Amino acid sequence: MIFHPTAIAGAFEIEPEMLQDERGTFARTFCAEIFGERGLVAEWRQCNISTNPRRGTLRGMHWQAEPHGEAKLVRATRGRVYDVALDLRPKSPSYRNWAAVELDERRANAFYIPPGCAHGFLTLEDDSALFYQMSTPYVPGAARCLRWDDPAFAIDWPSPPALIGARDAACPDFTEEVAP
Repeated sequence: MIFHPTAIAGAFEIEPEMLQDERGTFARTFCAEIFGERGLVAEWRQCNISTNPRRGTLRGMHWQAEPHGEAKLVRATRGRVYDVALDLRPKSPSYRNWAAVELDERRANAFYIPPGCAHGFLTLEDDSALFYQMSTPYVPGAARCLRWDDPAFAIDWPSPPALIGARDAACPDFTEEVAP
């Protein structure tokens, strides 16, 4: 696995090292020992999928408040998505910065997002799907969201969303009280 740092402290794009022969390809996509050596979460407590039939579907920006902060390892299993992490950790050197990774099923790359970061994505192709590995279970009372186009962060989305759910459209702008 090749770990590429992003603009977010502790967040990485992870590329598998593909081995190829006449049968096809093989690659390791996760190794607890390697993640642990890097100080990353290496235990996943919940896995989720997100299917998105329409290009331009936007979901986000979501996270769980402490003490239920969650690390995420996100991968496109079908199609392509523009995946974004936003650092909401006040003591982080990248606080209030964002990073984006284009996840592509053909590249089999992943985005590791540390706890304390909001997450969202925009589908770049019809019929895109994501697989999430989560370090903590979902706790409804800890769920938080911020507006995807909050000017406080100026996330550079590749295009405006064509479809956004009512919950995500109603997320508030950033304040220290919303995202301490």
